[in-house]
Amino acid sequence: MVELKSSAEIERMRVTGQFVGEVLADLRTRAKVGVNLLELEAHVRERIRRRGAESCYWDYSPSFGRGPFRNTVCLSVNDAVLHGLPHDYLLRDGDVLTMDLAVVIDGWAADAATTVIVGNAAAEDERLVRATEEALAAAIAVALPGNKIGDISAAIGAVAKSYGYPVNLEYGGHGIGRTMHEDLHIPNTGRPGRGYPLRPGLTIAIEPWFARTTDRIYTDADGWTIRSADGSRTAHSEHTVAITEDGPQVLTLAA
Repeated sequence: MVELKSSAEIERMRVTGQFVGEVLADLRTRAKVGVNLLELEAHVRERIRRRGAESCYWDYSPSFGRGPFRNTVCLSVNDAVLHGLPHDYLLRDGDVLTMDLAVVIDGWAADAATTVIVGNAAAEDERLVRATEEALAAAIAVALPGNKIGDISAAIGAVAKSYGYPVNLEYGGHGIGRTMHEDLHIPNTGRPGRGYPLRPGLTIAIEPWFARTTDRIYTDADGWTIRSADGSRTAHSEHTVAITEDGPQVLTLAA
């Protein structure tokens, strides 16, 4: 069931979202050559503890994972794009790192992801990251009352097509509110004017992610990390967004 949120509830989600945005901004500055993924995980865990928040990933046990997920943030490197399980790995020059964080504060969730290139960036990796960021911006721009979920999907797909990237339909955006995943699946490509109508009070996580040369994926031996089938590099950008009478509001921005 899709639950529409009141203005007051959206503001409570914004509090959570601001924390998520601030932690991700902090991680972007910490993701340097030689830093261990486990150091980043420990830092996030401590920030969540100090804030009195709850990780949406800790004890996460969906049907597709080898649960429970005993970490507080997803860290995905290079050909890994989703649900990256933090492990003993030192970041290298040129690594593409996606950081995906979802937490609950006072009963309300927010979810966001960002991709950073560690050290010296290859032009093709910068292009890939830029494509996900542009796709996210295009999707947010059409998240207007009266439009449909298909308009969001089509906006993402159009950017992917313009860059020549294939699109996977297994994982995409979703509803969010009292929990990280609520009803509504938002594919990363689709037809405009189709699907669930966007109404004020709807809160969704929009998350375009692309692999450079494939739309096929597989799950790593760790039971969680999702990788591109051909080993090509990946990127992922995500925000939690509220549909309002005044247009889309991004709830996961750092202050």
